[in-house]
Amino acid sequence: MNRVSLVEDAVRFLRDRKFILIHDSKSRENEVDMVKAAQYINPQDISTMRKDAGGLICLAISDEIASKLKLIFMHDILHLASKNNPSLSKMINSIAPYGDRPSFSITINHVDTFTGITDIDRALTITKMSEICSDIDNFGKYEFSKKFRSPGHVPILIAAKELLKERSGHTELSIQLMKQANLIPTVVICEMLDSDTGEALTIEKASEYSARYKIPLVESLQIKQTCVS
Repeated sequence: MNRVSLVEDAVRFLRDRKFILIHDSKSRENEVDMVKAAQYINPQDISTMRKDAGGLICLAISDEIASKLKLIFMHDILHLASKNNPSLSKMINSIAPYGDRPSFSITINHVDTFTGITDIDRALTITKMSEICSDIDNFGKYEFSKKFRSPGHVPILIAAKELLKERSGHTELSIQLMKQANLIPTVVICEMLDSDTGEALTIEKASEYSARYKIPLVESLQIKQTCVS
């Protein structure tokens, strides 16, 4: 398999309940994320992400779903909190080195989890959240507050409203592919790290992983080119 795979391969793998890899760009985070559709996540997948990727396992959702659930970005939550704690102001006004704000919202656990951190618990939280998002126009938004606790062990990321026209993070790249795959726009992403160097896994090493396990590795530019109007 070549270093760079076709976007069509990645979309097919997502539909087939398999992992894909996404590289944002050398001018941004220059990181490769392991990605899988949230609706298909199981405990073994969480274990794979922990061992083979090693970064923060997050659940990315579309802006449309976040709006219907009344979810907002963590920096907006902290901005409200800073009115009573001015020391937070400098922290929340800081911009990441790669040029934009993180897409973090709240963290959650499903009510049926125990600690929330085990592979079984996180897989349960993620799949149940995907079910909520799938039913968002019916009972999903009403069930959300009943079925989840916060804070928890699954961070929610909110994609930009205009996706790649607005922001080019892994959140937007993965949600864009989920939409192209006609799947629920909820996706699990996890940065691939290098235990030998203590840094992010290089694109070269990610390419070796891609070839070894026959997992598509796609670049952000390729994904952008498929959604040019």
